[in-house]
Amino acid sequence: MPYTHLDLKNRDSQLQLTRALESLKEELDVSPEFPPAVLEEARRMVAGQVLPARDLTELGFITIDPQGSTDLDQAVHLERLGDGYRVWYAIADVPSFVEPGGAIDLEARRRGQTIYAPDGRISLHPEVIAEDAASLLPGQVRAAFVWELELDPAANVVSTAVGRASVRSRAQLTYEEAQQDIDSGGAPENLALLKEIGLKRILLEKQRGGASLNLPEQEIANDGDRYFIVSRPPLPAEDWNAQISLMTGMAAAGLMVKGRIGILRTMPPPDDSAVSRFRNQAKALGRPWPQDVPYGEFLRSLDTSNPTQLSLMHAAASLFRGAGYTSFDGEVPEAIEQAAIAAPYAHTTAPLRRLVDRFVLVTCEALCAGRQVPGWVREALPELNALMSASNQLAARMESGALDAVETALLSNRVGEEFDAVVLTGSKPSNGSTSNNSSGNGTPFGMVQLLDPAVEGRCHGVMEAGAQVRVRLITADIDKRQMRFELAAAAR
Repeated sequence: MPYTHLDLKNRDSQLQLTRALESLKEELDVSPEFPPAVLEEARRMVAGQVLPARDLTELGFITIDPQGSTDLDQAVHLERLGDGYRVWYAIADVPSFVEPGGAIDLEARRRGQTIYAPDGRISLHPEVIAEDAASLLPGQVRAAFVWELELDPAANVVSTAVGRASVRSRAQLTYEEAQQDIDSGGAPENLALLKEIGLKRILLEKQRGGASLNLPEQEIANDGDRYFIVSRPPLPAEDWNAQISLMTGMAAAGLMVKGRIGILRTMPPPDDSAVSRFRNQAKALGRPWPQDVPYGEFLRSLDTSNPTQLSLMHAAASLFRGAGYTSFDGEVPEAIEQAAIAAPYAHTTAPLRRLVDRFVLVTCEALCAGRQVPGWVREALPELNALMSASNQLAARMESGALDAVETALLSNRVGEEFDAVVLTGSKPSNGSTSNNSSGNGTPFGMVQLLDPAVEGRCHGVMEAGAQVRVRLITADIDKRQMRFELAAAAR
């Protein structure tokens, strides 16, 4: 896996980075510590938990997550059903550890989601729940909301059910391990079917006009001694695994729409001007978007190892805007689709790490059982959009701020050096006024990604998106988390 890391011999940069990351947490007012009342309630809820009577521990559930994960939300068991399939998808039973209106509930509403920082995460729930009693760790009997989805031969969902049960994961796999096992041809059926079903679900996504932004991932890791920026394209197994989660979220949305109560993850379709602008960008970069090809299929055809097409994939983000949550109770709104998925969709598969999923799980389980949705859920629905929107903004600020800090530290001793880069967003000559592609003094700038190390930064100068250029590092201020380049020359 390609990566760059901060050299610990540069102790000054390391100390500055530590201070910058602490400053970022203070700026965002986030802390991993929980109030004593929350920790006490968590211990009490764990000690008093009663496992569901329904026993599904004989099913061969497995988890597939990034290396080192301990907060495991999902476990999957796949099997053939005639000429179709049955998908068992176990989701951590977080509601059994959260007393409505209690200390954990109130703190979770304040936090909204788990926020990831380079030196540790700021969890949504206390560790005794998130990384132990509720986490679907291998070999442990755990309570779960288990989705049972029956699929036809083309992997269309033909029946949906969800209920609480006791489960036991057989193995905890990383994405790399899952990919290697599947590629070897010797994977057990449970894992081999992930590819078979995943590919069919991808085909269905294309057919309904859905889309995915499969950009190379940039993650910050810390091994206790040094920081890493890991940059790699997503593995196919990650896409197949994500399709199971997407399918479950679509099934949850279907239950709630039919039951006329719930909360959906929604996003409007891109407007005509955004589509037209993206088509022009694609044409200018030599990779025109055919009129008869859905944009999801076009995005999947892009090769992000190609600098020009990587730039175009970044530009496609303009088509994925306006996502939010839409709650309803009694009357289903008109706008219920998530445009990138091209279907109604709900967040339901990550309750350890995201607040809204807990409410969706309880809603869907009640609807399947023919019971009334609990009053505490109905009361919370109208405020969940605001809570999640605020949390999403906070998480985005943490992610971008931390990445800026670590990338700046990586290059702090290389000011004045030149690097080969590709232009992600271009800039035009200044006309004397400021705009989205000019600084406060009117100097035009764009965003570039260095080829080695693979970091992004602002670059002053007139540039065309997709061009390969030579840039010079002129500023790397760790405390301010700011790194700036200037255009040196077109790359040879």
